[in-house]
Amino acid sequence: MATEPKAVINTTDLKLDHWKQGELYESTDTSFGALLGLVGLGISYNEVPSGKSSCPFHNHHVEDELFYVIAGAGEYRFGDERHPIKAGDVLGAPAGGPETAHQIINTGTATLVYLGISTMAKTEIVEYPDSGKFLAKTNRDGTEARRFRHIGRPEGDLDYWDGEPGA
Repeated sequence: MATEPKAVINTTDLKLDHWKQGELYESTDTSFGALLGLVGLGISYNEVPSGKSSCPFHNHHVEDELFYVIAGAGEYRFGDERHPIKAGDVLGAPAGGPETAHQIINTGTATLVYLGISTMAKTEIVEYPDSGKFLAKTNRDGTEARRFRHIGRPEGDLDYWDGEPGA
């Protein structure tokens, strides 16, 4: 049974998930746009420990993202530049190519806390310039059964007619 959307949510009431991947990536976070009844706008709450990032350097071809730093300090890697960030800063990550690739890194000593807000495209391509990967995904109706998700590298590119009967 679906939960009725709320008009107001306090971030202290959110159920957070903690995860860690390797030496560089760790976060305690959750996405909660659906709890507010939002369909076309995603919102996440993120707590990132010192020396960590919550995601690899990446760019979106369709979705725009905005980040609001609530507490802590760090570095915003954006395209070829790096910017110091602190509480109160608003960071933009518009859709585009590698020039809009972005990553938030906690370079401070305290936990870096921020909100991530994004448009929710039905189809998205994400590139990862550091590793040369791409992600192609769909989210047609929010259910796993109707989702398509593939991570690959361009060198795995096939001819359009590859494997087609009678081609």
